[in-house]
Amino acid sequence: MLEAIKSEIEANVSGCRLEVVPNSSPSGQHSLLIDCERALAVARFLRDAAHLRFDYCSNVTGIDWPGKEIVEKEKIKKLVDGVEQEVEEVRKTQSAGHLEAVYHLYSMEKKHGPVILRMRTKNRSDQTHLPSLTPIWRSAEFQEREIFDLYGIVFDGHPDLRRILMWDGFEDHPMRRDYVEPDDYEYEPTPHDEVLEKSKQHTHGVRAR
Repeated sequence: MLEAIKSEIEANVSGCRLEVVPNSSPSGQHSLLIDCERALAVARFLRDAAHLRFDYCSNVTGIDWPGKEIVEKEKIKKLVDGVEQEVEEVRKTQSAGHLEAVYHLYSMEKKHGPVILRMRTKNRSDQTHLPSLTPIWRSAEFQEREIFDLYGIVFDGHPDLRRILMWDGFEDHPMRRDYVEPDDYEYEPTPHDEVLEKSKQHTHGVRAR
């Protein structure tokens, strides 16, 4: 089904770039990676096409893909003791990583779905913008705000993009994989277990200074 939808989108949305992302789990729910430049047009087609009518966005979530070391092996010719030989060298590079927003779509009218859409940022640092799909599916509004809050994706065109769980002065994104939680839990009314231990350590550290 997803391949057929991909072909239909490509035929109706000029210049769009799409990729089917396979899912090898038992659910087999493959997803469709869409480019940011044509995301609104793709979303509008999925919602408005008479035979598709994906009129309901049930869920939007974020995913953090940190940068990782990429190891590649290549064979090159080198002089070894004056003799040219083919040797294998290892080249290591570091990927920038990226963030993703994932949308689950259903058709209440046609009673089919889900179709899963993905969008990716260019990196995790200074290029974390994606277009908001709230203008297409109003149900995405609060969920995009949550992703903005917890992952740091900036949704351009969102009608009210502000934190929804953390307070305004909070500067980090707690769902990122490299997030380091604070050791100051004095604000928690009833600290317990590990939280209590960290709170004690923080208090002792403050007193020691």
